[in-house]
Amino acid sequence: MTPPLSHVRYLADDALGGREVGSPGASCAADYVAAQFRQAGLQPAASGSFLQTFPVRGGSQLGGDNGFEVSGTQYTLGEEWIPYGFAEPGQVTGELVYGHYGVGESEDSTPPPTENVEGRILVVEHGDPASSTGRSLHADPHFKASVAAGQGALGIVVLLGEGDELPEAASEERPSSRVPAIAVRGSAAKAIRDAARAGDVATLRVDVEARMVEAYNVAALLPGRDPNLAGELVIVGAHCDHLGYGGEGSLSPDERVVHNGADDNASGTAALLAVASELSRAKSGLARSVLFLAFTGEEKGLWGSAHYAASPLLPIDRTVAMLNMDMVGRLRENKLTVFGAGTAEEWGDIIGKVNSQQAETFQLVLLPDGYGPSDHSSFYGKGIPVLHFFTNTHEDYHRPSDDWDKIDADGLSRISGLVTDLVVELAGEAEDPDTRVATLTLVEGAGNPHAARPGVPGEAEDERPTRGYGPYLGTIPDMTPSDVGVRLTGVREGSPAQRAGLRGGDVIVGFGGQEISDLYAYTYALREHEPGDEVEIVVLRDGAKVILTAVLGSR
Repeated sequence: MTPPLSHVRYLADDALGGREVGSPGASCAADYVAAQFRQAGLQPAASGSFLQTFPVRGGSQLGGDNGFEVSGTQYTLGEEWIPYGFAEPGQVTGELVYGHYGVGESEDSTPPPTENVEGRILVVEHGDPASSTGRSLHADPHFKASVAAGQGALGIVVLLGEGDELPEAASEERPSSRVPAIAVRGSAAKAIRDAARAGDVATLRVDVEARMVEAYNVAALLPGRDPNLAGELVIVGAHCDHLGYGGEGSLSPDERVVHNGADDNASGTAALLAVASELSRAKSGLARSVLFLAFTGEEKGLWGSAHYAASPLLPIDRTVAMLNMDMVGRLRENKLTVFGAGTAEEWGDIIGKVNSQQAETFQLVLLPDGYGPSDHSSFYGKGIPVLHFFTNTHEDYHRPSDDWDKIDADGLSRISGLVTDLVVELAGEAEDPDTRVATLTLVEGAGNPHAARPGVPGEAEDERPTRGYGPYLGTIPDMTPSDVGVRLTGVREGSPAQRAGLRGGDVIVGFGGQEISDLYAYTYALREHEPGDEVEIVVLRDGAKVILTAVLGSR
């Protein structure tokens, strides 16, 4: 049996380039995981293949019809200006208007934002002077463009700072800003600033298109041997992707170097392979079937697990439970956090029993929350009890320094063993005449991390991670791209969203008077408000439009 650390060393090697979704490194990682599943004797779960393939956006590319002219002066593409990768394709002609740093609310008290941009091309400065780092929400060109679109602008021109380079479309994966959007630099920026203040007329042609690439979940099946139970599934999963060379999501945003993601989440993938290998070697076999899933696109917003949950390879309604491992390579003080312990009434007893059978028991921190920023959320949203194993964040999280030599090999092996024994407890041993497979009773709404659930041992208020800022609504969005609005997977129990009547399956299309076209528009609209604000929310529910009112809370 290959030690889990060996898998980590392979997956976190520089040669895989950080395993960003859609990249050659991610494809190499998927092939490696599939080969390990094949070597373990598992069956391919995707119509004769171990790979469940689906398309994702892998950046943007410029077409051949881009142009920018102001009062008869043509500016040079690629030298003086360039479209943003998120720009809406099209041609617009209109009066330029200078809007300082943008039309959204800002803490900046120097010249106020322009209010009347409808039917004009807005010209704004890059950045946000109210931010010490320059990386605030209001500094983001995508935010500026989205707000401008909501104000009726024809297009937006962002003037870059002294020495700033033009952005690259190739790495842009965010959805369209709904208006043509370009960046201008150098002496051209000064000329455009003067032209906007003078109200000159400009024509802007933008030709940008999404570049689609293939992404892969890896799926392997260990068939159950009990004729009455083999059709039921226990899913064990972990995501295999990471951040590539950094950029969005990195906590070292200025470093364009490989982010190997040894703990996040080569460790979880290694544990997944260890569990699969151990269970496949069991002589007696299991009563229920076990499906092993290595997801891609978790770092982009649970893309892989959301795709599987929406297009399952095996019946989702026959899934008994989902066990997820994400960042399980840094066990410290013997403390293992398990989220989702409130999603089934029986979890506390089952986890306690299996932990007590380990050669060295863990100090468990059991938290009830079934929703969270990892792949188990996609399954809890489908009404499946979940557990998510986690050894906590650290100073190397989402940084280039998250490398294999910092992994606790013994802790990783012990966690793999605990999960293996949990799967046996859930799936049952096929040849044991006295075996009784576990029955789980789903607890809906186990999504409030601030409310302890009676009967779940190990909970401690000071152990719950605290995060967030600004207003709180409590929705659980489906993070995968959508044709319209933002679909909700669920809402947190006791949240403002639940009190307002929002529920899983709703599609938010309006928020506070703003049209919601995608997740970014939703995020921007929410952050424009404060705790205590009363907002009107428009949702599509079973094809009908429903208007709800929510009072935003604080985190």
